[in-house]
Amino acid sequence: MAARLQYYEKNMSRQAASQPMISRQVSRDSYMKIKDMMETLLKNSPELGTFTVTDLVRYARSNNVNGLAEFHGDEKELYLAVIDGEPEGAIYIDPKGELFGDNAVMLITGKEQFTLRDVQKEFLDAVVMGCRIFNKSHIRTNTSAEIPEFGTRSAGLGKLTLIVRSGDKPQNGIRVSIRKNGQILGSDVTTDDGSVGFRVMYGNYDCVLQDRNQMITTRRIIFDAGNPEIILGL
Repeated sequence: MAARLQYYEKNMSRQAASQPMISRQVSRDSYMKIKDMMETLLKNSPELGTFTVTDLVRYARSNNVNGLAEFHGDEKELYLAVIDGEPEGAIYIDPKGELFGDNAVMLITGKEQFTLRDVQKEFLDAVVMGCRIFNKSHIRTNTSAEIPEFGTRSAGLGKLTLIVRSGDKPQNGIRVSIRKNGQILGSDVTTDDGSVGFRVMYGNYDCVLQDRNQMITTRRIIFDAGNPEIILGL
């Protein structure tokens, strides 16, 4: 099995490196190779439990887990490789193609139920070579530091308007998702004037922009009463 994993590792590394900015192309052959690799890893691997991504990370860190977590939805599949209690690799698959590493993690909503299985570390190391997560802030657990401090000037709920532009031209048809602490709070598509709106608490957010070519761009914003309309450039 180790030889097969080395083959898949090289194949996935080439795929991840060949995706400009994260443009995705559907490849049935690629999908089947990844599927075959995951089935090989998970076959006869003992199940450790089913978790949301937040609970999974908390459990893995508490128990220093080496394992592979899988989620299968109607139109997407997700895999998370955990090494020594930390999420180190991610793969996202849907009908449009595959994403790896940080780009895959950005599309986790936080509502998925992952089944975690115990897998030997040497096999996980091979998988992670092709789908490594570099920005661990995309996967976070809730801590006391993340609880809103009500009564401060920053506390409050408001209407956030995001306007997507390329130069001075508004961009319609852009999928905009707003994330907080690793979870997607809302998602919508821009209208003719390039805008979308969300009703959220004041604070810092990550915005994930996905255009018609499946290119993904992320932007960090600060939303408060004095800054209700924010322009996002592509």
